Amino acid sequence: MIVGGTAISSLDFPNKISLTIFTGGCILRCPYCHNPEIIEGGEPVKVDEIKKEIIDSLEFIDSIVITGGEPLIQYKDVEKILKFSKEHNLKTKIDTNGCFPRKLQEIIELVDYVGLDIKAPFHKYKEIIGSDVGDKVKKSLMICLNFPETYLECKTTYVPALMDKSAIIEIAREIECDMYTIQQFRNRIVLDKKLQGTPVPTREELRKIAKEINPFLKNVKIKTYEFGEEIID
Repeated sequence: MIVGGTAISSLDFPNKISLTIFTGGCILRCPYCHNPEIIEGGEPVKVDEIKKEIIDSLEFIDSIVITGGEPLIQYKDVEKILKFSKEHNLKTKIDTNGCFPRKLQEIIELVDYVGLDIKAPFHKYKEIIGSDVGDKVKKSLMICLNFPETYLECKTTYVPALMDKSAIIEIAREIECDMYTIQQFRNRIVLDKKLQGTPVPTREELRKIAKEINPFLKNVKIKTYEFGEEIID
């Protein structure tokens, strides 16, 4: 399995302490990607080594988070880790870009929490991130909605250079989920260096957008680097 690192985290699974596994590899090249070093990076690690790290961490953790990169590129290994985690009564979460609906369907019964990136309105993926995968992401969304035992958080990074607030409103009209999060774009580490000159949206900008979409979604929050996560009523 190709892994970009692991970390003990209190942030990646709400109200849980997790062992977070960063998988290497992603089929997308989002201009604002904040983990560009693992798009094609990471180191080979045996699944048994990851299982050992889980065992060694059991005293401290109550969940496993598999993120990336894109975990479902390596879904067979991910499946082994999820099964092992369930055997040890750990909650499980996967972050995914939604590009592999069939693979998501294979493992959804093992996942307590899905963090699904909704990077653009489905018909504007090519325009905004350069990859025409909106239909696949929509299928992944429907898989999650058809398995209500799994908590679904949809997440969009608001990048003013690539979209305006109307894109966020359009997304909110297109989706259903347990929680929708608008994430603050940061220009410090990005795949496309041209975005380093893009202003970072303020907390107040995100709050204003979130309030506008509240009528369409039952739970909305914003995530900024200054103030963390905030539920918007």
